[in-house]
Amino acid sequence: MTVLITGGAGYIGAHAVLALVDAGEDVVVLDDLSTGVRPMVPEGVPLVVGDVANSALVTRVVGEHGVKDIMHFAAKIVVPESVADPLGYYDANTMKTRALLAAALAAGIERFVFSSTAAVYGEPDLATIDEDAPPAPINPYGRSKLMSEWMIRDAAAAHGLDYAILRYFNVAGADPKGRAGQSATNATHLIRWPRRRRSACGRRSRSTAPTTRRPTARACATTSR
Repeated sequence: MTVLITGGAGYIGAHAVLALVDAGEDVVVLDDLSTGVRPMVPEGVPLVVGDVANSALVTRVVGEHGVKDIMHFAAKIVVPESVADPLGYYDANTMKTRALLAAALAAGIERFVFSSTAAVYGEPDLATIDEDAPPAPINPYGRSKLMSEWMIRDAAAAHGLDYAILRYFNVAGADPKGRAGQSATNATHLIRWPRRRRSACGRRSRSTAPTTRRPTARACATTSR
């Protein structure tokens, strides 16, 4: 059994790849490399460069590699950019998830993990936020992810798909062995990849620390069927 990881050359996706490889699982990565980088994909893991919305490509990858599970990390994630380009975010995060999900169901995928965001909660008037807090996103990024969550839940109910949805708060850090970390030139994550590794990829070493208007009480929340 092979796991297909979309966005596996990106920050969070690369860590999922490493975790599965370390556990002895077979993995194939699908990434368009718009923000991800090839060196993030471990040696020996197949990398298919392409669009997750390319149904024919997804079908071929699933068939050739014997994929049964999909972990979907590919997305646009910058909140200010989503406000400036909402349609681009609904396309990248919602429409492409819909296309991937349709191809997955047609190919007989059994399990689907979706990388969402704590931005679906908006700014609730709560001392702490857990996964049972009502979603109320305040920007196109959060809304694009919440719409994808709804699609996945509805598709699961109709087709018997097992799924999990991951909602992250502030994601930071790198692989303890230095194999992966934040490498984007305009990263909005707090802690970035070690300079020596990013330099090898031709990336800049300068980083800035993002700010937030309120503290978050949990690192991530998970909902599942």
